Amino acid sequence: MSLIFSQYHEGSPLPPAFYEMPALEVAPRLIGHTLVRHTEDGDIRCRIVETESYGGIEDKGSHAYGGRRTARTEVMFSQGGVAYIYLIYGMYHCLNVVTGAINDPQAVLIRAVEPLTPDDEALMRKYRNAAAKKPVDLSGGPGKLCRALRIDKSLNCQSLLGPKGSLWIEAGRPLTNDAIMQTPRINIAYAEEYADKPWRFFLRDNPFVPLLHKNVTAFK
Repeated sequence: MSLIFSQYHEGSPLPPAFYEMPALEVAPRLIGHTLVRHTEDGDIRCRIVETESYGGIEDKGSHAYGGRRTARTEVMFSQGGVAYIYLIYGMYHCLNVVTGAINDPQAVLIRAVEPLTPDDEALMRKYRNAAAKKPVDLSGGPGKLCRALRIDKSLNCQSLLGPKGSLWIEAGRPLTNDAIMQTPRINIAYAEEYADKPWRFFLRDNPFVPLLHKNVTAFK
């Protein structure tokens, strides 16, 4: 069974209908697609290899839990297909893909990406401006990938639907379910009964993905 719908042609921007699905459906389906960052030095293309789902006002791990509507979370209440970018610890940006319908706050956190070519990797290393001896050190974490792709809050609310902007997502090669693994999400003990939901997804045996959790199962 393919997670990626056959009508998505490799290299074409994902259509609006893709983002209309709930976050829990979009999160595993984003694995294998291509995140593109346009810069003055050229476009950087990366394969999305790890995601987390944060869906709906009932999810105690979500910034919008209980319908919390603030200046920061307002973008989560948008129509799916835009970027939600926030700062953690006062220094690390995190990139999220807003999904679902208007006023139903859902988002998918992009946790890790893999550069597609040596040229993509070279630009990412330049922007990362830090020693990255292992693949996971380059872009294996939401803060790391945002630094490697020069993603910050200036791109908050950016449409992800096409190549006219600075950030978008293109269809990658189809994957089968057995290529995807899942675990509980990372560092959300505060989410109580939602902390153990297996809503983190990643590409099996990918060197850019930090394991970080012992409870790993195949995607169902």
